[in-house]
Amino acid sequence: MSDVVRIAKVVDECYDTKTFEFEWDAETRPGQFVMVWIPGIDEIPMSISGMDGNRKSITVKAIGEATRAIHRLKEGDRLRIRGPYGNGFDLTRGELLIIGGGVGTAAIMPAVKATGADTIIAARSDRDVIMDGIASKAAKNVWIATDDGSRGFHGNAVQLMKERVAEKRYDCVLACGPEVMLWFTYKACQELGLDCQLSLERYMKCGAGVCGCCVMDDARVCRDGPVFDSSQIARLSEFGVSKRDECGRLVKFRP
Repeated sequence: MSDVVRIAKVVDECYDTKTFEFEWDAETRPGQFVMVWIPGIDEIPMSISGMDGNRKSITVKAIGEATRAIHRLKEGDRLRIRGPYGNGFDLTRGELLIIGGGVGTAAIMPAVKATGADTIIAARSDRDVIMDGIASKAAKNVWIATDDGSRGFHGNAVQLMKERVAEKRYDCVLACGPEVMLWFTYKACQELGLDCQLSLERYMKCGAGVCGCCVMDDARVCRDGPVFDSSQIARLSEFGVSKRDECGRLVKFRP
């Protein structure tokens, strides 16, 4: 479904990240995404970061031409979006621990608000932390981890996760963030005997499973994901190892 929506509010999350709120009556689930068209530039996938009734939102980090163009939009401007696409998180897996890394924190926020589950937000530094205020209002507990120790736990999300799991029993970990974080989250969950659901990111042109750029092994991230559980991830030999570029060519991650 393609719709034109009008931006109702713009929120500055930090120095390079903004949230754009709009009215949209589509039915959505935590973990799903939309394709956002930027005329004359590109169409890109964006996780849905807010799902409060008909008020939805996307949260955009300015890292390229398309995202910088979105950052120039103001209240009252319009966006064309397609979706929602993909499978979301299963929020019925018992006691949850939810983890967001970097701008991936935006993708887990609807799950935090829907469940009130314990939450870890990780970032490079205090100035990179986003949406902690929203999480604090919804979650039972919120812990912050920063790589440089400028706020909260001095270390990464996985190190903090291991500390929290040692103190409390969880049934499933939900996470979204950089792939290196997700890879080590998955390995840690294996060691700890925990189920996990991870929201993966790949290059997407269509969002509908046609272009093939988001393929991992025999799975299409846009249709079969973006959320994969432990059993599905175990069958993905390309997870944490390689991705495909805009032409669908396999590219190895740097060591």
